[in-house]
Amino acid sequence: MTEHQGLAPAPMTAAQAGVIGSLAAQLRVDSIRCSTQAGSGHPTSSLSAADLMAVLLERHLRYDWDQPSLPANDHLIFSKGHASPLLYSMYRAVGVVDEDELINTYRQFGSRLQGHPTPVLPWVDVATGSLGQGLPAAVGVALAGRYLDRLRYQTWVLCGDSELAEGSMWEALDKAAYYKLGNLTAVVDVNRLGQDGPTELQWDMDRYARRVEAFGADALVIDGHDLAAIDDALTRARSNPDQPTVILAKTIKGKGVPEIEDQNGWHGKALPKDMAERAVAALGGPGSLRITTALPEPGTPAITANPLASVRLPRWEVGDEVATRAAFGAAVSALAARPETVVLDGEVGNSTHAGEFEDAARERYFEMFIAEQQLIASAVGLSVRGYVAFAASFAAFLISRPFDFIRMAGVSQASIRLVGTHAGVEIGQDGPSQMALEDIAAMRAVHTSTVLYPADAPSTAQLVETMADTAGISYLRATRGAYPVIYGPDEKFPLGGCKVHRAGPNDAVALIGAGVTLHECLMAAGQLAEAGIKARVIDLYSIKPIDAETLRRTCLETGGRIVVAEDHYPEGGIGSAVLEALAGTDTPELHTVLLAVRSLPTSGKPQELLDAAGISARHITAAARSLVGA
Repeated sequence: MTEHQGLAPAPMTAAQAGVIGSLAAQLRVDSIRCSTQAGSGHPTSSLSAADLMAVLLERHLRYDWDQPSLPANDHLIFSKGHASPLLYSMYRAVGVVDEDELINTYRQFGSRLQGHPTPVLPWVDVATGSLGQGLPAAVGVALAGRYLDRLRYQTWVLCGDSELAEGSMWEALDKAAYYKLGNLTAVVDVNRLGQDGPTELQWDMDRYARRVEAFGADALVIDGHDLAAIDDALTRARSNPDQPTVILAKTIKGKGVPEIEDQNGWHGKALPKDMAERAVAALGGPGSLRITTALPEPGTPAITANPLASVRLPRWEVGDEVATRAAFGAAVSALAARPETVVLDGEVGNSTHAGEFEDAARERYFEMFIAEQQLIASAVGLSVRGYVAFAASFAAFLISRPFDFIRMAGVSQASIRLVGTHAGVEIGQDGPSQMALEDIAAMRAVHTSTVLYPADAPSTAQLVETMADTAGISYLRATRGAYPVIYGPDEKFPLGGCKVHRAGPNDAVALIGAGVTLHECLMAAGQLAEAGIKARVIDLYSIKPIDAETLRRTCLETGGRIVVAEDHYPEGGIGSAVLEALAGTDTPELHTVLLAVRSLPTSGKPQELLDAAGISARHITAAARSLVGA
């Protein structure tokens, strides 16, 4: 007997099959009613999967609806989030959403029953609706169950056949197989029709199965409207402890409404009122069936979070030359003292220094290889289970390729920590394909984001520790090269703060930098001092939130003369953040020069590239002199 076979339900009786059939009809009716009342939604995508979810809800899902945070609960994620009418109808069937809320508030302003599910509902783990994301996030949830919580909960994911065109789905299956996630089951609603015609493979179930098996998962092909076949497949899935299962269910889009069954052109369209009335009547009318799902087996996670655990951050001496990426690796390894800390790598841990965490806590280090979408999704899934997840890779790939996953993490109001190294022209000879020059702009635009760019090792270490306790999506930009330590070990770096250097009562200009350009600004200030020009320097290590008050005061005290230097394209970067912070304030007329990377860089030595981009000390000096008329 395998580990999970004890959880298998007894064979389905005829009476149970009758209840499930009635439940499926009710789910279809409610999906039609709420979407027709709203005048929008995806009823046909809900109708095709109603039998699948009826069997799951009645026979296999183990969940305490009164305690959605119970650690041993199963997880149910709708990767095809547009089938929200079905999900919300399930919530009505178990009694956590009443009929009035379902029928009269779905998709309405202020309702928690939004067009696509979000965690404003306590039974929703992650926001979905951008296809190809629910299954990847579920991998993170399942990783936590198998390797960290060591609990026997199952992670069930309802997927659509259209989203199997997304590469992220196959990244997810690949990593699920690699990590032997038998606690993950994907149920694919193969209803043949997408938004604008047939899907790529339509009902070629053999080709679907071969693809699934090629990625290391167990493929079960079934008739998605045969209740006994569905029940058997779900039982088998839960009885497979070391291999993820993909149930490929052949279904009919619009099932239960003969007028539109398997008919193109109905995706994302509510049934007109007259058609809805006929369909509801044919399905037996509105129902009031209430389902009591099985409760999970008692259990507590193997890891207990301890955010108050003593953390000894590394220390450096002023003048030491340290790359901030190395400081990140040392700091996050120190955070291993907190048992909830987890690190994910994108096969560059030896360069980002994230790999040092593996030596500190091997069981909490997960390698996602060169699969950046899955890297972010796994972090989100781990956060669902309460883990403090850091994901690190080269900034150019961490931010760009999986940006939609980061954006959706913001919609989920998830808390994840991202560290992008090797940013800007400062990386040198690797050339422009490796240079993140858009990352600050991208991350500033994400809901709930925090954007940090420390200039030395102590500030990096402090900010890494702060990220662990910061809600939302935090991003730290780290340099490749080693730079002098300029702060003592006891210096503090609060979010929304900055550091002011060389300030005096008669400063003629302010130089603002962060990361690598902070060092260039300090050199420029020294050059200006030799010419008798007093310049203060601001280390804008916290770009979002930003210290608007210090910036405003600086403008007042320097006559509005500001030079901003950044190793980033000018659009949306540090300069934009500064100007946005000053907009609408009672500052004098601004006299601003923004030095940024304005042309496509090439390979070269870091200092050559900084100079060629016009963001080195000599360019900062020249810009300041132009502002003061010297």
